[in-house]
Amino acid sequence: MNTLLPLIMHSDLQSPVAYRGDRVIRVTDFLADVVQLTALLPAASHILNVCSDRYRFCVGLAAAMCAGKISLLPSTHTPEAVRQLCEFAPDVFCLTDFDAGINLPTLNYPADVASANAHKIIADQIIPAFSATQLVAYVFTSGSTGTPVAHPKTWGALVGSVRAEATRFGMLDGRRYTLVGTVPAQHMYGFESTVLLALQSGAAFWAGKPFFAADIAAALNAVPAPRLLVSTPFHLRAVIDTDVEFPPIEKVISATAPLTQALASEIEIFCAAPLLEIYGSTESGQIASRRSVHETQWQLLDGFALDQRGETTYARSANFGVDAAFSDGVALGDIIEKTDTNQFVLHGRRGDLINIAGKRTALGFLNHQLLSISGVRDGVFFLPLSDSGEDVTRLVAFVVAPDLSIAEITQALRERVDPLFLPRPLYLVEKLPRNAAGKLPNKELLGLLAQLREQRQEK
Repeated sequence: MNTLLPLIMHSDLQSPVAYRGDRVIRVTDFLADVVQLTALLPAASHILNVCSDRYRFCVGLAAAMCAGKISLLPSTHTPEAVRQLCEFAPDVFCLTDFDAGINLPTLNYPADVASANAHKIIADQIIPAFSATQLVAYVFTSGSTGTPVAHPKTWGALVGSVRAEATRFGMLDGRRYTLVGTVPAQHMYGFESTVLLALQSGAAFWAGKPFFAADIAAALNAVPAPRLLVSTPFHLRAVIDTDVEFPPIEKVISATAPLTQALASEIEIFCAAPLLEIYGSTESGQIASRRSVHETQWQLLDGFALDQRGETTYARSANFGVDAAFSDGVALGDIIEKTDTNQFVLHGRRGDLINIAGKRTALGFLNHQLLSISGVRDGVFFLPLSDSGEDVTRLVAFVVAPDLSIAEITQALRERVDPLFLPRPLYLVEKLPRNAAGKLPNKELLGLLAQLREQRQEK
């Protein structure tokens, strides 16, 4: 059976879809923009959508779907990443709303695509619907060899995932929610939880991508309640460290790295709202959630199940039952312990396991202990590679803790972890080189380590 699923779930054509500045963008405007942009797309079948404006990204995604094109969402846009993307899809072109400097055939997003007669354009239009089996996007992970690995995303799998999220987070209660996201729309988390979640729950989203606490507060103030803040641990730490006043927030959603219960509690107190964490991956999309203040275990979203095969856990989805990737299960890169049918404990990334002198631990566990130390605002353990590519046995830690000394942090760690896993050395830094999604690329950590070692040698 060919299941058709609509692009948006808004029942009223005058409902808001997005907000930009003081402009309210309604369903009629959105559909008119999609129609007009679709007509401008080149014949190529693959599109690299790098629009920085979240609404323009959304229009580009929808236009590509209407034209039967596939969106490519790599983790980075470096020249090497673009070259590898061209090997994967030689006909790829770039859709952008800024001077991206990407060496590809480029379509610049037209300024203010929607015309004054948007309502006339949409008069004969119905909300587009797409086959659940339609391939919408490839999302890329870096791959163990450095070659990007493409993960196909069908419309059915994406819709099933975000509708399950909307149900779990109580967004289908008839109110019109507004999402403010601090993560890029091109990141799997931002793709699902700021763009698709709005489209599939009847909500609207803020078109910008605020980064600093003051910008996040301004974005929240610019949109109507009830507001959902979709963010990361990195951004949320910055929020609670500020004296900027925030408007009422209905819920806070976090992903990309597990939160400590202490930090989750601080965020809930500051925002006066429940904080809900999402568990997922690029490969599987989001599959579980928890309220971190009260729960250490994760609860699967409706329609998802886990299979344990040997040491590997696989995620399966019954949502629309059409996605080939989910038919046999998607392998998860984390160490997961099922506690019952719908719950599990997360023990960290499988690739983060380290063995020193016969003792094993996970970098995720060490990071959790580090971030639990009062006064530590940000921090990470790092195990660099030797010139031969082998793991060295000296862990390094980078810590942002303006009011603590190295000795104080080390002593606090001694009370939490085995002495074998104490960092040697531990560096105090002003900030960590996190990317727009709040993650720490290995290449950036290596660069930071080299810079700090050079500074030590100069002293």
